Amino acid sequence: MPHADLSQNRAVKMLNAAAEGKYGVLGVVSYNMETVIACIRAAEAKKAPLQILLFPWALKYSPLFVDFCAHAARKAKVPVTVHMDHAQDPEVIKQASQILAEDGTPAFDSIMVDMSHYEKEENLAKTKELVELCRSRGIATEAEPGRIEGGEDGVKDTAELEGMMTTPEEVDDFIATGIDFLAPAFGNVHGDYHGVENIHLDYERLASIHERSKGKVQVVLHGTNEFPPDIMAKCIERGVTRINVNKLVLSDYNDYVAEKTGKVPLTQLLEEGTAKIQKMAEDWMDSIGCSGKA
Repeated sequence: MPHADLSQNRAVKMLNAAAEGKYGVLGVVSYNMETVIACIRAAEAKKAPLQILLFPWALKYSPLFVDFCAHAARKAKVPVTVHMDHAQDPEVIKQASQILAEDGTPAFDSIMVDMSHYEKEENLAKTKELVELCRSRGIATEAEPGRIEGGEDGVKDTAELEGMMTTPEEVDDFIATGIDFLAPAFGNVHGDYHGVENIHLDYERLASIHERSKGKVQVVLHGTNEFPPDIMAKCIERGVTRINVNKLVLSDYNDYVAEKTGKVPLTQLLEEGTAKIQKMAEDWMDSIGCSGKA
């Protein structure tokens, strides 16, 4: 079956531009409206592209939240896309791929088909089938060759499964499924590293994965909790485009809410919490080079 042409897909265009310009695009894990509002404000203030990342949890929690994100992305003054991250259930992927935004286009510009909890052959077969389904609906796809260890809030923990570094052969196998974005495992983990000194990335592996996939798929980065700017810069130098962030933009907000809930009016909690996310998002947009690129 010939692959649908996704060259005009908004997420594909955004990450192709990032690869060409050698900068990163922030992909923000979003659990609530404050995060989405804050990050779009940041993107507009910095004239930066942005990707809103929703776990399948968001759809389970409320399809209205997905609608809100799709609507917010389209109303933004800069390019903003919506991505479903770590979709690990084929039924959820089928459901998500059918949701339409008000303009009749798919609510999700891209979906991560994460079958990494299956053994390799089954992983590839399921990925190929689901990628074809998504592509036929104009939705870009992402997969994770190898297995990035750990878990985070809203994602099935693969900690009991052995983390496996991505090999060159796997890169080829996954590109053959028709994906657009590749999330390699090169020492990065989901969740916490418990100190920058515990971040051990195989940069040579990342560079060779990028070399092998160049012109075919874009490389995206998972497992960035605690990454300082210099590590981020090394990853972007080696071809990373979207940078998935969770605590890097949410930690000040999480601390503020934990400290102030019930002690300040709810309206103030929401406003100030949103401002804290916006500030961290803006700082990272500057740091990874996407400010001014929208």
